[in-house]
Amino acid sequence: MGNRTPLYETHVASKAKMVDFGGWDMPLHYGSQLEEHHRVRQDAGMFDVSHMNVFDLKGKEVRDFLRLLLANDVAKLQTPGRALYSCMLNPKGGVIDDLIVYYLDDALFRVVANAATREQDLTWIRNSAEQYGGVQIVPRDDLAMIAVQGPNAKKKVYKALGDPLRVAEKLKPFHSISVGDLFVATTGYTGEDGFEIILPTTPVRDIWEALREADVAPVGLGARDTLRLEAGMCLYGQDMDDATTPLESGLAWTVAFEPADRKFIGRDVLDEQRRSGAPRQLAGLVLEGKGCVLRSHQKVHTGSLGDGEITSGGFSPTLNCSIALARLPAGVPLGAVCEVDIRGKRLGVRVVKYPFVRRGKSCLT
Repeated sequence: MGNRTPLYETHVASKAKMVDFGGWDMPLHYGSQLEEHHRVRQDAGMFDVSHMNVFDLKGKEVRDFLRLLLANDVAKLQTPGRALYSCMLNPKGGVIDDLIVYYLDDALFRVVANAATREQDLTWIRNSAEQYGGVQIVPRDDLAMIAVQGPNAKKKVYKALGDPLRVAEKLKPFHSISVGDLFVATTGYTGEDGFEIILPTTPVRDIWEALREADVAPVGLGARDTLRLEAGMCLYGQDMDDATTPLESGLAWTVAFEPADRKFIGRDVLDEQRRSGAPRQLAGLVLEGKGCVLRSHQKVHTGSLGDGEITSGGFSPTLNCSIALARLPAGVPLGAVCEVDIRGKRLGVRVVKYPFVRRGKSCLT
């Protein structure tokens, strides 16, 4: 580990603007964040996501262990290659991390989690696995990852990497397949079509350059954030954390309450919130006027129900307006007009259903 990604020299050579991101040197943009955003929505862009935490879980008891560890249920994964999005909770129902788990075979699952939570994740998983003596946790620091997203992403991946990749053409969302040394998945973070390619670090620069030659644009952290916000996808540490439950973070759909007898860490708290109602909700906001940008930590005044707070906010290049995710008191309805405090001024925002954008099109009504 350290402050470098496997593509560090490549990014520096391309004069990308580098910033610290969870202990990694990462590209904020390669020239124009706005152009990079539009390339993903309209054509194809690629992200160096080699900082993500990849580890394999092995052993005969690994499925039973994951059914305890995760709020979603890996029993749903019956076909090798299937993937599942889930939160990993503490006993109070707070989100330790959100992750994707891939079912490879009955004794092997692959997990991709956030980079900044690496040490706490591994410590929590190892401690939780103590009663499952046969489970091995293997960090895969030998692997890198490139995400290619956009309406033309798959076509350009085939052009860059050759016909063997066409075996991935029929993959449905949240599926994966191994093609030689490449592990190819369809679990994107932008609301667009595409692939995530996990591969050994040795050939990763060659793959990156092959994609560039196929006219796939490099995209930095800035556009990655505006893209995921438009897609209504939560960011750990902002839209959820270890003090908020999935039911307070718009992630109730990731919790498998059935079968009722499955015990998973944090279940008691979630069962109670499900019965009595979560006190807070995650909602979408759209700024009614122009000239200001919604940002995280801005206070949201809802009237008699109390105040909330923006968790993620920014300008939407696709919609040409300011949007946000906000944690509001329970009961604030869709369509309600609230007020956001921006530098001492209260400006109107409309509560909307998210995602805001899907497949390059507005979801706002």
